Amino acid sequence: MEPVQRRQGDRYVVTPAEFESFQRDGYVHLRSVLSEDELLAIEAVYDRFVAGEIPVAGKDFCDMSGDYARSADDFSIVNVMLPRRYHPDWQGNVLERRAASIAAQLQGQGLALDYDQLLAKRPHKEDAVFAWHQDLAYWPRTPDTRTATIWLALDDSTIENGCMRFVPGSHREPTLRPHRPLHGDRETSHTLVAEVDEARDPVHCVEIARGDVTVHDERVLHGSGGNRSARWRRAYIVAFRALATVKYERSLGFTHSHNDAPDVLRDVARNT
Repeated sequence: MEPVQRRQGDRYVVTPAEFESFQRDGYVHLRSVLSEDELLAIEAVYDRFVAGEIPVAGKDFCDMSGDYARSADDFSIVNVMLPRRYHPDWQGNVLERRAASIAAQLQGQGLALDYDQLLAKRPHKEDAVFAWHQDLAYWPRTPDTRTATIWLALDDSTIENGCMRFVPGSHREPTLRPHRPLHGDRETSHTLVAEVDEARDPVHCVEIARGDVTVHDERVLHGSGGNRSARWRRAYIVAFRALATVKYERSLGFTHSHNDAPDVLRDVARNT
């Protein structure tokens, strides 16, 4: 079935081979999830966020490659957490709807949209590196950790501009890799760094086209390189997780906002 035929309204059809790839590797590449017209509508709002035209509170507008003290003009990876909170009109958009169908096919029923995020790497920013990590290291541990994180490319994502990289099969390791804060502590920067030996661990660089997505689970090691190109590398992420897990997180006061209080983050760390 051609990719364009796999878009069926709010649904995108995942093939058996793609399902098997997700289970085996911990991630999968799905082609042409959004049409060009759909991308243009998303892009119009996205670029307003990156330009600072839509107000975002506190640390939810930050640089994921640096610390919170950097000025916006110096961001290498422009990060916007929870854009659907700051622009409610975006809620229920086509990516959210189609991603929900993908998540259900890959991880089963009983999922909810947990958080969304924008990550835009500026041109000529070789330091726009998203460190190796496993998403579950950031989150409370719960009995049902099922996750489908859908990563949409608004630009062709290549090795040159910092595409996603994965360690396939790492989601099957019995424990998470050790993680440390990138800049000393979580109050200085949100970012965690996992232990990865690129000479030993198999690394797959996944180049995808505008409108494609990758989907990954909560335990697979992933990150991305810097942007050596003359153009932006923009990504829009929506993450679906078990509804019971989302409810438990909220009961702790954990919202995925970078503005979550330090004591909440410490409580989360004790639960991981």
